[in-house]
Amino acid sequence: MVNEMLLLCPINDCSFVEPQEEESGLKMLPSAFLGELEVGHKTFSEVWQNRTESKNFSQRHEAELIKEEKRKEIEVEIRLQVDELMRQELANWKLAVDKDKGGKAKGGAKKKKGSKSGKKKKKDKDLTADRNIESLYQELVEQGLLKQSDNVKLQDYLGDYSFLGTTLRQTDIEPMPSLSDVRQVIALYAVLPLGSQVVHEKAPLVKAILLAGPAGVGKKMLVHAICQETGANLFDLSPLNLAGKYPGKSGLAMMLHMVFKVARLMQPSVVWIGDTEKMFYKKVPKEEKELDPKRLKKDLPKILKSIKGEDRVLVVGTTHDPFNADLKSLCKVYTKIILIPRPDYASRYVMWRQLIKKNGGQVTAALDMSSLAKISDGYTQGHMVQVVRSILTERRVQQLAKRPLSAAEFVAPLAKIDPVFQDEEEALKNWYAKTPLGKKRAKAASGMEGEEEAPTKGGKDAKKKGKK
Repeated sequence: MVNEMLLLCPINDCSFVEPQEEESGLKMLPSAFLGELEVGHKTFSEVWQNRTESKNFSQRHEAELIKEEKRKEIEVEIRLQVDELMRQELANWKLAVDKDKGGKAKGGAKKKKGSKSGKKKKKDKDLTADRNIESLYQELVEQGLLKQSDNVKLQDYLGDYSFLGTTLRQTDIEPMPSLSDVRQVIALYAVLPLGSQVVHEKAPLVKAILLAGPAGVGKKMLVHAICQETGANLFDLSPLNLAGKYPGKSGLAMMLHMVFKVARLMQPSVVWIGDTEKMFYKKVPKEEKELDPKRLKKDLPKILKSIKGEDRVLVVGTTHDPFNADLKSLCKVYTKIILIPRPDYASRYVMWRQLIKKNGGQVTAALDMSSLAKISDGYTQGHMVQVVRSILTERRVQQLAKRPLSAAEFVAPLAKIDPVFQDEEEALKNWYAKTPLGKKRAKAASGMEGEEEAPTKGGKDAKKKGKK
C-alpha cells in the first residue's frame, strides 16, 4: 500500500518537499552583453557550424545569405508603408462615417488642459565659441595641461593572481586584492568603456575612479596604460600642475571649460588628478597655501554632472595619502575606488624575473629567485625597478657571462630603501572600509545586505511592539 502511494505521488509533486533557501552574499547583476553573445552563438550554430568552406579558398561572400538579410529589411520597410496607407484609409473611412451621421469630424488630438510646457533648461554658455579646436588644443599643450602619455601597456603592469584569497575568507579575514585583480578591474572600468563606444553605452556609467595605494605601486603607470590602450588624450589637472595657471575665479572657469570641451570633442579622454587628496584637504598645510590645492573642489563636481552617457571622458584620481582628505567630499566625486596593494610573494617572483630580463640580465641557477622574492617583502614595483637599474649597469651586463647574478647583490640596494610596512597597508584597508563602497562590499560579503531595511518598515510601531 505504501509503495502504491509513493508511485502515485512523485517526489517533485509532493508538498512536503521544503524549498531550498537562496544563499546570501554577493550576487552578480544580469549582464547587458549576454544577449548579443547568445545571438552570435545561435547564428554560428544555425548558419556556419555545418557549412563546408573547403572549396571557398578565396572566402567570397555568400550571395544567398545576403539576399535573405536584405529580404527581411525590405519586408520591414514595405510593412511600414502598408501600415501607414492602412491608417490613412481608416482615417478616411471614419471621416466619411461621421459625415453621414452629421457629427463633427474628429480632428487631431486635442490639447490637454492644464498641460504645462516644461521649462527649457538653460544651455551652458560656450566661453570659447569664437575659437576653433586647434587653437584650444595648442593652448592646453603650451600650458602643460595636455600631455603625451608614456608608452606602457596594461600587460606591462606585472602581477600574479592570489590563490590564498578564498582560504583567508573562510577564516573571516578579508584579503587585499592581488595585482592581477587590479589589472582586471582597470580593464573593465576604464579600458573597455573608453575604447569601445558600444561597451560604453551598455556598461554602467562610471565618470570618475580613484586609485589609492602606497607610493610606488604603479598608480601613475596605470593612468598612462589606460591612455595607451584606448588612444585617449591625457589631461593633467593635478594641484601641483595647476599652480600659478589661470588665476582667479574667471580663469579657473575658462580652464575647466577648455579642458572638458576639448576632452569631449576629441574623445576618448582621460583627466588625471594626481595627489587628489590635496583637493579635499581638511586643513591646508602652511607650506601649500600658496599653491591653493583646493581650487577644483567646488567646480569639479559640477563639471562631472555635465558629462553625459555618450561622452567617453574619464576622471582618474591617484593618491597615496587619502587620510588627510575629507572622506565625504572625496567619495562624492569618485564613485569607484580601487585599492592597490603592495605586491605579494607570487607577484614579486614574477616581477624580479621580468625586470632582470628587461634590463639585459640573465636568470640562471646561481640566482635564487625564491629567496630574492622573500627578502623583498614590503617593497613596491618602483623600488624593484630602482634596484635592478642600479645593479645592471652596462659594465655589469658585460660581466654576466663570467659572473652570473646572485641574490646577495640585491640585499645592499634594498637595505637603503624604506619599504612599505604592513601597518601602512592595514591603515589603507581600514580607510577603504569606511567608504560607502567598502561598507557595501562588507555587507554583501557577510550576507547582511538588505537585512537592515526590515526594522525600519514598521517605523515607531515596530519598535514599540518589540519592547512589549
